[in-house]
Amino acid sequence: MTQPLRVIFAGTPEFAATNLSALLDSDHRVVAVYTQPDRPAGRGRKLTPSPVKSLAHRHGLPVYQPTSLKSAEVQAELASHDADIMVVVAYGLLLPQAVLDIPRLGCLNVHASLLPRWRGAAPIQRAIEAGDSESGVTIMQMDAGLDTGPMLLRRTTLIDTTTTSGELHDQLAKLGGEAIVEALDALAGLGLAPTPQPEEGVSYAAKLSKAEAELDFTQPATALVAKIHAFNPWPVTWTKLGSETLRLWQAEPGRRRDDDPDSPPGSLLPADSDALRIACENDGSDVLRVTLAQLPGGKALPARDLLNARGDRLNTGTLLGQPDPMQEEPRP
Repeated sequence: MTQPLRVIFAGTPEFAATNLSALLDSDHRVVAVYTQPDRPAGRGRKLTPSPVKSLAHRHGLPVYQPTSLKSAEVQAELASHDADIMVVVAYGLLLPQAVLDIPRLGCLNVHASLLPRWRGAAPIQRAIEAGDSESGVTIMQMDAGLDTGPMLLRRTTLIDTTTTSGELHDQLAKLGGEAIVEALDALAGLGLAPTPQPEEGVSYAAKLSKAEAELDFTQPATALVAKIHAFNPWPVTWTKLGSETLRLWQAEPGRRRDDDPDSPPGSLLPADSDALRIACENDGSDVLRVTLAQLPGGKALPARDLLNARGDRLNTGTLLGQPDPMQEEPRP
C-alpha cells in the first residue's frame, strides 16, 4: 500500500457496523459516515440511532443522515469530503449515478453472498433456506444495477445443516470487514482487476416477510429444517397450536419409527427426550425433530424443558397448523 485512502462509509445495521469497525482498525481514514435516519424502536417506540451511527459517534466521526441522495445539495455535501472511495454496506438508500461518480475510485459494496448468486435484500437467509453448502462475501464495484457491478474480491465460508442465519450473519460480517480492508489496501497500491459477473447462476434474494414464516408440514423435513434455520433469529418460523402460536427455532430431520402412529403431516408424534417430533411429508416417512421451541409468554427453550413445563399442550396426536375449534366463529 502506497498511501492510505480517504473513505466515506455508508451503512446502517450491525452487519455494516462490523465492517466499519474493521476500517477504523485499518490504515485508511474514514472521513464521513452516512446512515439511515433514526427509527422508532422498542416498546416505547423511542427514536434510536443505527448501530453504524452509534459506532461513528464513539469514534468522533461526522455522521450524515439524509433521507435521499438525489438532491444536488446532498451530493455537493458528499463531494466536499474529497474522498478517494465510498464503501457501502447494507445502507438502505439508492445511490444515483451522480453519487457513484463522485469518489475518485468510485463506490464499493460489501455484499453478503457469492455473486451473482443471491443478489438483493436477504442473501444470508435465502442461501440457508435453499440448502446452499457455502456462502461468502463479494467486494463489488457499484454500478446503477441491483448488485450487478464487476467483482473485485470474493471470500467464502461453509454452511452446514445446523447453521442459522444469525450465525452466518456474524461470520460474513467479520469476513466482509477483512475483505474490504484487503480490497482497499490493494487499490491504494497496485490495484485490483475487476471481473464482470457471469450471466449464468444469477438468483435473487427477496426480502423476508412474517407471513412466509408459517411452516407447511406437507414439505420434506430437510426443507423445513432449512427454513427454520434461515428464519432464525428473524422472523422465526411458526405454526398454530390450537389457539396459541408455537415458534420453532432449531430442528433437524428424522424418520418415522415402527411404533409411530400413522398420522397426517403436522401431527405431533411421540416425543424424544430431547426433541418434539412432527410428522411431515416425503413418502410419509419424514419427521421434523424440533430441538428449540417457544410458546407465547415464554422464552425459547430446549425441547426437553418445554415438554417438562408445558407437556400438557404438546400431546401426541395434536395436529399443528389448525385453529382451535373452540375459537372458531359459530356459523350463522
